Amino acid sequence: MTTTQTELRLAKRMSRLGTETAFEVLVRARALEKQGKNIIHLEIGEPDMDTPANVIEAGVNALRSGYTHYGPAAGLPELRQAIAAEVSASRGIKVAPEEVIIVPGGKPIIFFTMLALVEEGDEVIYPNPGFPIYESMINFLSAKAVPVALREENDFRLDVNELKSLINDRTKLIILNSPQNPTGGIITKSDVQDIAAAIGDRDIMVLSDEIYSRLTFEGEPYSIASVPGFKDRTIILTGFSKTYSMTGWRLGYGVMRADLAAQFARLQTNSTSCTATFTQIAGVEAVNGDQSEPEKMRREFQRRRDVFVKGLNQIKGFSCRMPKGAFYTFPNITQTGWPSKKLADALLDDVGVAGLSGTAFGAFGEGYMRFSTANSIVNLQEALNRIEDWTKKKL
Repeated sequence: MTTTQTELRLAKRMSRLGTETAFEVLVRARALEKQGKNIIHLEIGEPDMDTPANVIEAGVNALRSGYTHYGPAAGLPELRQAIAAEVSASRGIKVAPEEVIIVPGGKPIIFFTMLALVEEGDEVIYPNPGFPIYESMINFLSAKAVPVALREENDFRLDVNELKSLINDRTKLIILNSPQNPTGGIITKSDVQDIAAAIGDRDIMVLSDEIYSRLTFEGEPYSIASVPGFKDRTIILTGFSKTYSMTGWRLGYGVMRADLAAQFARLQTNSTSCTATFTQIAGVEAVNGDQSEPEKMRREFQRRRDVFVKGLNQIKGFSCRMPKGAFYTFPNITQTGWPSKKLADALLDDVGVAGLSGTAFGAFGEGYMRFSTANSIVNLQEALNRIEDWTKKKL
């Protein structure tokens, strides 16, 4: 017998779905490693430290205690309670457990926000360069993606006047991200208050991506949910991956008004059913337990940032501002004369340094590259040496 393979006929919406280039570059880098090439991984946004031991132990004990079954779609009550208490304290707002939704990673909150709130033709304002899933999901739903540029001359802070000029009657959602991926820029408290004033009393929701809030190096993080009148118009997105080095645990959460949280729970029921229960028990320990390890990680990322930025600024063709949060550097590479994607490919293929083109984060990322500093000082220094050697030969 023979079989005939029929043509794959995807829904048109699939052509509008983007990707996260970091994972594509990681695949390329792994393939080069299989060929025997030594690669320094500065492409993926993942802490290289281990999950804190107390959190691992809590997860192991949860498995042994029978947390291997379905849980509530919205999350285990004990984790929702712990998060509600932490967010109440850290943001200075009153949060109830019913306003917390536990999801497998941070991306479902982006996905659910768009599905629940954005109609075809609505406008969504988002940062550019920015996390690529924002634009991908906007386009997927046939909404209009409206970028607000993050410019180096403004220290990659959001220009509130420019944001204000983009808001109109079709604006349904505004996305904020601070500390920011890929630039490491932050939105100051004054900026947040000005953004809130620019929105005013319009019927616009805000998705505030605060996944790197515990990795702030300068100043104190400030959420727009803390502005009077904005708690019910804000969806806070954060999670455990970056703060506690728990990327593989797949544990994130959203904080929002209770009636919207109920709709997110319905979306979860229709997609993932629930988040792994033993992971959530580990999350309770992460929130309520000793915070010295996360703080140790933050200090180490700041030390690596200082070393790597100093080194980049000594390399011909590279100039880099000091990021104020997260674990990324976003150097300007225009003086190399190379387009971002071509340079990123060359550094990977020629000298085994895996970074990302700035264009992986939107059109305004041309002229930049993103390097993750979630690697050891030894490897970061070796990466600097390789890049410098490459520039001496190629520039």
